[in-house]
Amino acid sequence: MAGCEVFSKLHEECGVFGIFRHNGDSVVPETYRALYALQHRGQESCGIAVNRDGVITCHKDLGLVNDVFTRDTLEKMPEGSIAVGHCRYATSGGHNRGNAQPLLINHLKGQMALCHNGNLTNAFPLREEFELGGAIFHTTTDSEVIAYLITRERLRAPSIEAAVLAAMERMEGAYSLVLTSPTKLIAARDPRGFRPLCMGELDGDVVFASETCALDAIGATFVRDIEPGEVVRVSKEGVQSYRLDKQYPSSLCVFEFIYFARPDSVIEGASVHEARLRAGAYLALDHPVDADIVVGVPDSGIDAALGYARQSGIPYGVGFIKNRYIGRTFIQPTQKQRADQVRLKLNVLANTVRGKRVVLVDDSIVRGTTAARIVRLLREAGATEVHMRLSAPPFISPCYFGTDIDSVEGLIAYHHTVEEIRQIIGVDTLGYLSLAACDKLAAGAKCGFCKGCFTGEYPAPIPKEEPGSAKFERYLSRKTDIEESA
Repeated sequence: MAGCEVFSKLHEECGVFGIFRHNGDSVVPETYRALYALQHRGQESCGIAVNRDGVITCHKDLGLVNDVFTRDTLEKMPEGSIAVGHCRYATSGGHNRGNAQPLLINHLKGQMALCHNGNLTNAFPLREEFELGGAIFHTTTDSEVIAYLITRERLRAPSIEAAVLAAMERMEGAYSLVLTSPTKLIAARDPRGFRPLCMGELDGDVVFASETCALDAIGATFVRDIEPGEVVRVSKEGVQSYRLDKQYPSSLCVFEFIYFARPDSVIEGASVHEARLRAGAYLALDHPVDADIVVGVPDSGIDAALGYARQSGIPYGVGFIKNRYIGRTFIQPTQKQRADQVRLKLNVLANTVRGKRVVLVDDSIVRGTTAARIVRLLREAGATEVHMRLSAPPFISPCYFGTDIDSVEGLIAYHHTVEEIRQIIGVDTLGYLSLAACDKLAAGAKCGFCKGCFTGEYPAPIPKEEPGSAKFERYLSRKTDIEESA
């Protein structure tokens, strides 16, 4: 996955950006601002690679964008006509600088810098094949598997775009890529379109980003989404599009609309904000309740709460104040870290909920620990009833395409019924979004959706070497040893 390990216990989301400037000022300021706008997709590490006349310079480190790229750092970065940037989420066993992106590769035909969002489902056998052939890997990310595959194809292909297309023939799973060769900027998206990727225009220059909010941040105009199975090459000769021969039904991760994407983004022609409002409305229709106030858990639960309030007629209120300097608990590697972050992250406005029957709207329940803590905060603040509504169906299956669920071990809905979950987290009633509503959230979206984590039915082959298998665990142990010594 995007700087994301298929070899680790937890998976994550990431953000990518690329820019090609025909002439003019440095591309670093726009890349920095774009990564800042994509910070919600990755808060563990970030990096920028700048291409100046075929010489690529990369700066990356652990931390938030404004910590890694100080004023002094930005001023020291070289000017260039092409840049790619990446922000990454942490996972268990993967928190080291070596796994930060972009990945900078030096090979016979020049340098290459690559950024990746997604998760390869066949990274394990590919890496094993390459290592048996003598390849040496420096990270535990499947992004390096992609980089190695593209580099190997480039040695016999007539161009970088041809090499990327050839590599895509062997890659399975989710990947949205931006990369720079000595003279070109390339964007590519897997043939099922699991992860978003769009193209924009900025004063005649071409940009690519995971979400349109990054285009807005730099003043770029949205042009179109990169299509599933498409490779776009940008060079001094202009923009050229190529496509894989194999075609599949599009399967964008529906969780982009439920949780991952920023609400001001537009993905595949549909507003994320409107999709979340619609989710709340469906919840109100399917799970009505007598209550005094509707509150949303910041941030991704707020829009759904507004939708619930509008549909039900129950007033909406601000129930929580969020410390916006705390990362998402969904992705934290250990339960203690998640619990500590909940305490730091949210504070209840007692005057809003005291003596009230509260409808609490959040995007999902994965493990249940965070939800239980939030419910306790409301009870302690004086809420007389708490009715929880989730803008996602129950998580019952692993995700293999780039989110934080790689096994059923920690999934509360796999092990418990809705009634049991209600009792565990301490709410008066509990209601989930229906599967049927998932397909109707993103009105006008030009794509289908992957709902594998809710159904166990996947639109692409899943890994043959499952987490938990003896072979996989031996491999994982070896990779963990490498990371801990890094």
